Amino acid sequence: MASASRSPAAARRQTSIDRTVRVRPPAGLTVVGVLGGVALLVPFAALVAGVDLARLPELLTSASALDALGLSVRTALTATAICLLLGTPLALVLTRLDFPGRNLARALVLLPLVVPPVVGGIALTEAFGRRGLIGEHLHVLGIEIAFTSTAVVMAQVFVSLPFLVVALEGALLTRGEAHERTALSLGASPLRTFLTVTLPLLVPGLVSGLVLTFARALGEFGATITFAGSLQGTTRTLPLQVYLERETDPEAAVALSLVLVVVALAVITVAYGRRGLSGAGVAR
Repeated sequence: MASASRSPAAARRQTSIDRTVRVRPPAGLTVVGVLGGVALLVPFAALVAGVDLARLPELLTSASALDALGLSVRTALTATAICLLLGTPLALVLTRLDFPGRNLARALVLLPLVVPPVVGGIALTEAFGRRGLIGEHLHVLGIEIAFTSTAVVMAQVFVSLPFLVVALEGALLTRGEAHERTALSLGASPLRTFLTVTLPLLVPGLVSGLVLTFARALGEFGATITFAGSLQGTTRTLPLQVYLERETDPEAAVALSLVLVVVALAVITVAYGRRGLSGAGVAR
């Protein structure tokens, strides 16, 4: 009896101790981990060190740089909006519907994450180019896609859509279906359940996914240059401008690269900063 009466108190003390103990990796792994971080940071530090601060305003405000930056932002925002419209229903289909070949369908949706972007560009050309599977019929109707700003957006959607789908799939699987089932059992229609229950629960994952989608679209290079080409003011986005400047003005290439790095860093901070803070609060 005495032993049994002490067990809950002992359990509470053990739980209190466990919450105060930090689990740290072995010293050897810590050193290797730090070296891995240094290996990633050194190139970016060198990029910052290589910027000519005296010429930075001139380099970033040149006509070609501003054209490329404006085109990149416009097309990336358009691609992100399209990914929102297509990716949300697609994530719901892949997580909420059981159908034959669902695993294969998921693999095909995620394929642009692993294939080289230039392969994606060739695939888009074979589909929507002037002599492509669909493009040749559009050409007869007078509709040209390749080497236009539309082609830039399509390339960005192709490579960035999986990022949003992955983020939403993770959010849907983590939340489960209990809330939706409750709403349906109370008589709510599937559409009302989605709008009033599912969508609000998805907001954190949706925001993170959209931010990452925008960043991926903004940094797209391989599929864009293959499918859309490099026409100033039409298809030459900022990554393409960096590539071209590298041949003629390396300092301009470094300055424009820094812009992309700063944007990427801001995106990662927005997408994961709040999650990290909340995790730290839980740990404490």
